[in-house]
Amino acid sequence: MGLRYLLGRLLGMIPVFFAVVTAIFFLIRFAPGGPFDSERNVPPQILENLNKKYHLDEPLLMQYVHYLNDLAHGDLGPSFKHANRTVNEIIGEAFPVSLELGLISLVWALLIGITAGGLAALKPNTAFDYIPMSISILGICLPTFVIGPFLVLVFGMWLEIAPVSGWDSIGDRILPSLTLGFAFAAYISRLTRGGLMEIRSLDFVRTARAKGLPESLILVKHTLRGGLLPVVSYLGPALAGIIAGALVTETIFSIPGLGRFFIESALNRDYTVVMGTSLLYFTLIFVCNFLVDVTYTILDPRVRHE
Repeated sequence: MGLRYLLGRLLGMIPVFFAVVTAIFFLIRFAPGGPFDSERNVPPQILENLNKKYHLDEPLLMQYVHYLNDLAHGDLGPSFKHANRTVNEIIGEAFPVSLELGLISLVWALLIGITAGGLAALKPNTAFDYIPMSISILGICLPTFVIGPFLVLVFGMWLEIAPVSGWDSIGDRILPSLTLGFAFAAYISRLTRGGLMEIRSLDFVRTARAKGLPESLILVKHTLRGGLLPVVSYLGPALAGIIAGALVTETIFSIPGLGRFFIESALNRDYTVVMGTSLLYFTLIFVCNFLVDVTYTILDPRVRHE
């Protein structure tokens, strides 16, 4: 994969990023209410000073120009609701927590999903196939706000073997990451099974088996590389979805991540925090998909040649 391809993908992000910034900016401004509408008994002069401080008294187009200018300098602006705090500070404090939760959840999803899918592909139409694939259907159908309370009830309250809130110890990571990773493990298991089953039916695998190679060697050397391509393609949106999906999980388990600020800012019309978190999630989606494209070309020589 050449440098020209990489530069093309990166340059292609610029107009898309500009379109996303524009859409989010105007959509949130057109929503009913404002950041200071919930303030009670605020004297008109103070409200006027607040609007002037944050340029809310200017025409909407001028506000847009101010935001683009600050964004070009890496400044996401001050928070309207968190006194003396900028959006950069809020994201810098909370995002590492959400990222850690997302990465741990992705590890769980890969371990559970690839193991279950690989076992189902090696022993198709048996209990090793039917049971994990049936469980994966539950993982796809059940949302996190159902799985999370269920895990809290069983492992936190009945068995009392895992903490149910906080983010202070290693044990605090178990239930939230399992909750978040379970649905993605279900998708990965089905993709793994489908990919491996397809590769195992190809001629070169049958030839390797006819030569007397053991199944373990065929699996590692010939089958996994091509069979996991669907999983690799899924990892880009999966990682971005896991981090974005942490909003509900963080609320259930009282985790001090970015989800709490995003929900509060959306409810309170904290424009700059909503913009900053939304743009962060968009950037994550692009970066994850870009890394998937790079990995895909490494694993599949046909794509690299094209």
